[in-house]
Amino acid sequence: MTVFKYGDDVNTDLLFPGRYTYTCAKAEEILPHLLEDLDPGFAKSVRPGDIIMAGRNFGCGSSREQPALGLKAAGIEAVVAKSFARIFFRAAINQGLLLVECAGAVEAYREGDTVKLDAAKGEIAVGGKSFSFAALPPEILAIREAGGLLPYARKRMKEAEKR
Repeated sequence: MTVFKYGDDVNTDLLFPGRYTYTCAKAEEILPHLLEDLDPGFAKSVRPGDIIMAGRNFGCGSSREQPALGLKAAGIEAVVAKSFARIFFRAAINQGLLLVECAGAVEAYREGDTVKLDAAKGEIAVGGKSFSFAALPPEILAIREAGGLLPYARKRMKEAEKR
């Protein structure tokens, strides 16, 4: 697992450049452009299970879905940040992308540290130090487990039809 660490105010244009907004909608079209203006090697080096650590206000900017969709499609296990822009937070939930607010973990992380995350318990270990964060509500965990809001809603509808 690789941890990519970035600073404050990583906006949606840095996550996925706005110049591609109307030409890339599918995950496979978005992936090559993820973070290309901030970290040009990201798209080629990211692997499923990797984590992003970031500062304050991660995902600020426009309300486009492509940044969250792209990070989820790339296999990012979680984005751990000091804080998130609320509109990005919601887009990430819709995609089933795990976001964790934990300033202490971000500040403690040093390159090469191991990171272990337990979203259900609200715990993250960074380099052997343990940090707590607000455990995610069961509904959010269920949306993540289903792969996003639409698959979750479809699953719930099928369950309701069986009753």
